[in-house]
Parts: sequence; C-alpha cells; structure tokens
Amino acid sequence: MENKEENLIFGIRAVIEAIRAGKEIDKILLQKGLSNELFSELRKELAGTEIPYQFVPIEKIKRVSTKNHQGVIAYLCNISYYKTEELLSTIFEKGKVPLVLLLDRVTDVRNFGAIARSAECAGVDMIIIPSRGAAQINADAIKTSAGALHRIPVCREDNLKDTIEFLKESGLQIIGCHEKTDKLIYDMDFKLPTTIIMGSEENGISGEYLKRCNGTAKIPMPGDISSLNVSVASGIVLFEAVKQRMRI
Repeated sequence: MENKEENLIFGIRAVIEAIRAGKEIDKILLQKGLSNELFSELRKELAGTEIPYQFVPIEKIKRVSTKNHQGVIAYLCNISYYKTEELLSTIFEKGKVPLVLLLDRVTDVRNFGAIARSAECAGVDMIIIPSRGAAQINADAIKTSAGALHRIPVCREDNLKDTIEFLKESGLQIIGCHEKTDKLIYDMDFKLPTTIIMGSEENGISGEYLKRCNGTAKIPMPGDISSLNVSVASGIVLFEAVKQRMRI
C-alpha cells in the first residue's frame, strides 16, 4: 500500500463525521458511479467545504486499501493549512518584507519536500499551493523536507488567479521564473515584497498566471542541458533573493 493507513479514513459515514468534526482533510477519493442516500449526504457536506475530492475507478481505491471503504477514502492532512490573507496580514504586522513562494502544479512529492526545505532555509514566509493539482503533503514529503513542512506555513487556495491578484493588491511584486524570457534572476529586485512563482517541470507556469506577473526571469544555463529539476531551480532563485536582502 502506498499510504500508511493510520492517515486514512474509510467509509461514507466515517468521512461525513470527520468533516463535521472539523478534521483537516487533504483530499477525498470517491468511487465513480456511487449513488445512494448516504453518498448524497456526503456530497452535501462536501459542498460547504474547500476539501478537494475526485472521482476515481474502484481499482484505484482498492490499490489504496482493501478495507471496507464503501467507495470512499479520505486522506488526513499531515500539516495544518493557512489562509493567504490572514497570514500575509500577520507578516506585515511583524514589520517583515514578505517573501512568498507560489508553486503551480508541482506534483512530485519529493520535489515538493525538497523545495520546502530550501524555502525554510531561505526564510520564505509562506508557500502557496493550489487545492487541486499539487503534491500530496504526506510522510515522504515531510521526510524529504527534513521537517521543514512542520515549520514553514503552507497555504492551500482554490483559485490561484484570485490569490495572485490579492498579493499584487497587497503590494507584492509577482515574479514568474521560466526559461522563455530575456531577463535573468539577477536583474530582479528581490529586496521588494515579492512572490516567486515556480511551475511544473513538464508544463512550466500556467499562462493565466504568467500574464499576471509583474516580471519574469530565468536562471542562466550555459551548459548543454537546458533544464533544471524544479527543486534545484527553486533553491537557486530563493538564495538569489537571500543574497540581495542581506545587502540591505
């Protein structure tokens, strides 16, 4: 089994009660084709939350567990999530110059853990991820982060476009890091309140987010291989920000 079962909740009623009890749930798997009164009750409970869920074939659920799951499995969160608006207000109240890392579709668990480790070392104030299409923060992610995921706040947001607009309205510049630009990361002024966006290795940053950036920058790569692992790239960009801020 790919997950430790103590982090899972099985069965429709058990999941309903977990939601009502305010348990922090990472995501829920729902068997395709389920249709009964209890399942309808679960759907109504989910409608009033921001918990991500997806419909999957029964085979996928069986790969997670063979217990009496009734076609529903919930993954409990390994960390507590924060809200961007509340956390940013606290950062400003402390008199800090915010440094925020926003990850677009970074789905590999170990890459995410390594990014969190670099971010914590670089003094990043928060990591923002989407509710859907992000790496699950499981035991592997926490282990790869060397415990950083227990120290650095992670915000999970339903709509990253709205989140980016909120960050801009709050005075943060948005810097997208990708290779299709003329400017280098060394041309950016990271001493300003900043959100850095890193995209997936396969697809980069979504066009909807790129057009909302105040600027874009790339890491110079004179070698023959023109791409970096996203966790390595994140570390390079973050520590350029650290270097600039240490000169203030």
